[in-house]
Amino acid sequence: MSFGIKPLGDRVVIKKLEAEEKTQSGIILTGQAKEQPEMAEVVAVGPGTEEEKMELAAGDMVFYSKYAGTEVKYDGEEYTILSQKDVLAKVDK
Repeated sequence: MSFGIKPLGDRVVIKKLEAEEKTQSGIILTGQAKEQPEMAEVVAVGPGTEEEKMELAAGDMVFYSKYAGTEVKYDGEEYTILSQKDVLAKVDK
């Protein structure tokens, strides 16, 4: 899938999942109270390097390090570009 951002080397582009709007008990959360999830969908992957084989593909759901990557805005959407080693786990569907 090509959408305009092509990561280089072992980098991946992810789109974070939306934070929950309310708690399980029904309390509506304001912007700052929402806990940002560390789960995202991979939208693009680089080719990998000789040292780091690419193990992810577009469409994978992953958990990633909380403070990893660089946030970018492209076509009105927010994405994060990070190294594959900052991805902690892939979620089986």
